[in-house]
Amino acid sequence: MLIQQKTKTFFLASFFLSATFFSQAHNVSKGYEKPTDPLVVKNLEDWQDLKFGLFMHWGTYSQWGVVESWSLCPEDESWTQRKSEHGKTYNEYVKNYENLQTTFNPTQFNPQKWADATKKAGMKYVVFTTKHHDGFAMYDTRESDYKITSPKTPFSRNPKADITKEIFNTFRKDGFKIGAYFSKPDWHSNDYWWSYFPPKDRNVNYDPKKYPERWENFKTFTFNQLNELTSHYGKIDILWLDGGWVRPFNTIDPHVEWQRTIKVEQDIDMDKIGNMARKNQPGIIIVDRTVPGRWENYITPEQAVPEQPLSIPWESCITMGDSFSYVPNDHYKSSQKIIETLIKIISRGGNYLMNIAPGPDGDYDAVVYERLKEISGWMEKNQSAVFATRSVAPYHEGDFYYTKSKDGKMLNIFHIQEKSDYSSPSDLNFTIPENFKPKSIKILGISSKIKWKQQGNRIDVQVPDERKQLKYATVIQIIQ
Repeated sequence: MLIQQKTKTFFLASFFLSATFFSQAHNVSKGYEKPTDPLVVKNLEDWQDLKFGLFMHWGTYSQWGVVESWSLCPEDESWTQRKSEHGKTYNEYVKNYENLQTTFNPTQFNPQKWADATKKAGMKYVVFTTKHHDGFAMYDTRESDYKITSPKTPFSRNPKADITKEIFNTFRKDGFKIGAYFSKPDWHSNDYWWSYFPPKDRNVNYDPKKYPERWENFKTFTFNQLNELTSHYGKIDILWLDGGWVRPFNTIDPHVEWQRTIKVEQDIDMDKIGNMARKNQPGIIIVDRTVPGRWENYITPEQAVPEQPLSIPWESCITMGDSFSYVPNDHYKSSQKIIETLIKIISRGGNYLMNIAPGPDGDYDAVVYERLKEISGWMEKNQSAVFATRSVAPYHEGDFYYTKSKDGKMLNIFHIQEKSDYSSPSDLNFTIPENFKPKSIKILGISSKIKWKQQGNRIDVQVPDERKQLKYATVIQIIQ
């Protein structure tokens, strides 16, 4: 991911206070450009209906159980997680890390098992890391031998060796929208981290203006890899580009700490890339993270949820565990926490992209399947209040959160209890929007007729004894 550990808090504060946003009325400033291509507009509208997606960070790094790619970065931060057992010097560490390619053999890889479990849990799109910052391609690129299908990689002899193709084909068959995560920086490429100079931080380690031919080679390499992904892997709905420090120098926001570390021009020619991707995949959503303008079709707060609704398309990418990549004995969030997070996000008009990291054997932790099964039970009863909905005032009052159907005829009120295991009260009293005229009220998951009364714009609902079977939240649905 883009931001790690201690910089996250500052980033999110800066992100929502910077020129990109104005908090009043939740409007967006000149930084966001609404797409005009009708196919993109339609795809973006459909994507906003999906609400819940699956993110997967997976690569050779899972064998060491370290945070994805970042241990290669010379920045001396807590997230690098370098251990002396993996190399006593930086150069030795890098050599051993890159040698993980020769032992990566995730023989338990079965994307159908993932698709079955996540689909039941209500997930409707998937974004997979085809290449992270370390440069290891989880697909069959012709531009590099540092890839899953290389003869150097044991898994290359498996019939499912092209992992990206297997994931995309399997999830697409099951009705998921398909997203390709791709890192713009490539720390394995000699045209990004040139071996003539030592890398200093996450950025390119030479000045592209002084060595324009080398930078041009890197631009061509990146273009060619993205051309492969968008032309050889079936229909792709989202191109999710990470590594926002690879950007035109004039787009840097000095209010954001990590962007102040960018010292040189790193313009990768997003117009050329974006136009190529749209030619290969008409209507594809392009997410050039943190780089406002034509190619950031939606924004992506990381490991956090905006406090207020936003008037543009957005998605929070949040881990099920503590880490984006596989870590042994990771601490996984409870099902109640995941449901509460989903409710908050959709009440503010966003999508929830939840990351699950496969392990080195090619499967999820057993706890993940337990969580997905629990979420499935809740989603089966309450999905009509989640999908194809939009935010509606008052958005959030106390323990109540609101969504509405796109035609405005159905109002959904979610009641949660964050500080304890959920237990539905016998009486719920809440505000409804001005001019909304209730005709009928039901509680999802309860068959009994509901007693309710209205006074002004307040509704009082008596929750029957069946409430004892409600888990994680009470969801009230009102038709006008």
